[in-house]
Amino acid sequence: MSTPQESPQAGRHRAGQDAPAAAGNGNGNGRGNGGGAPLVKLINAGKRYGAVIALHDINLEVGAHEVTCVLGDNGAGKSTLIKIIAGLHQPSSGVYEVEGTPVHFSSPREALERGIATVYQDLAVVALMPVWRNFFLGNEVRKGFRMDIGAMKKMCKDELLAMGIDLRDVDQPIGTLSGGERQCVAISRAVHFGAKVLILDEPTAALGVKQSGVVLKYIIQARERGLGVIFITHNPHHAYPVGDRFLLLNRGASIGNFEKSQITRDELTGLMAGGAELEQLSHELESEGGSMAAAAHELEAEVSDLGLSQPSASTDPEAR
Repeated sequence: MSTPQESPQAGRHRAGQDAPAAAGNGNGNGRGNGGGAPLVKLINAGKRYGAVIALHDINLEVGAHEVTCVLGDNGAGKSTLIKIIAGLHQPSSGVYEVEGTPVHFSSPREALERGIATVYQDLAVVALMPVWRNFFLGNEVRKGFRMDIGAMKKMCKDELLAMGIDLRDVDQPIGTLSGGERQCVAISRAVHFGAKVLILDEPTAALGVKQSGVVLKYIIQARERGLGVIFITHNPHHAYPVGDRFLLLNRGASIGNFEKSQITRDELTGLMAGGAELEQLSHELESEGGSMAAAAHELEAEVSDLGLSQPSASTDPEAR
């Protein structure tokens, strides 16, 4: 595979060109090599920092035309997982495979060369630069010694249109776009430069309802173009509509790994809510009396409605 630096135009629509071989059954169960190995797979992966266990025995996979959602609260291990898949860190234990081949990335550049692109929450954009300039930042198209500005503007516009993003002017500073639009530009950029796997780090965390919906729409667009998407989030209401697989993390351990047919939205929300923690909080509030006791009763009703009286998360030894 050519790197973006070697051939910026060669990456255009590469994922789309691979799609026929990766389409699988068209229901989100495709694989990257015509039904074979997943694009990315972790087998019993763990990460230690000295005596601190950041991740323990994590299994994850994502194929072409699939969205794998990784859910967990702050401190669950989502950031460490991103760093391993993106090539920033190597796992301390377990196996990391790309298209069926074990890999040992020493840098994010090596992961990118294998088609694994990461869109971080801060997006790494220069707010005062135009959209097209951010799109090609570090991967400029040149004609001789000069940048081919016309070609870059056209490619940027065409790629955004292919993802369903119709900007009035790619010369406008990217800082004038909404949060959702900036996320979508970053997604389009990764697709253009040949990403097969797209890691999205909490793309909807700082967005309102409408803008979150825009981002979810483009996650589906990326899946339909043949990419495997790893969607990192703490919001099950954003994850469930677009997800094909769901990995739930708590304190560095898996508390559930499901295909969509195996779990409902309410069950996913319930596991994320953490029944044991809510019950403990309810007891503490009730002991205070007064208005806190009233709040405790409402919390107990929520726990009951979600079916969290005996949650699997509290009994799973890996979650401790």
